[in-house]
Amino acid sequence: MSEPTRYSTPPLELPVSLEPEPSPIAGCAGCAELAAVRNRARRVGDWTTVSDCNVFMRRHGEGH
Repeated sequence: MSEPTRYSTPPLELPVSLEPEPSPIAGCAGCAELAAVRNRARRVGDWTTVSDCNVFMRRHGEGH
């Protein structure tokens, strides 16, 4: 039987994002569409699209 692998450094701890999700601006069609896509993605477990929509919504808010 072989010895288990030993690592010389502790595991990497990644930070947890505590920033809340952006909210759509009332009356903005772009924000409404991003929120709808984000909700559909969340229902099917597509967390990459959820994250992308959050980024786009944060950047889109600069034009309001």
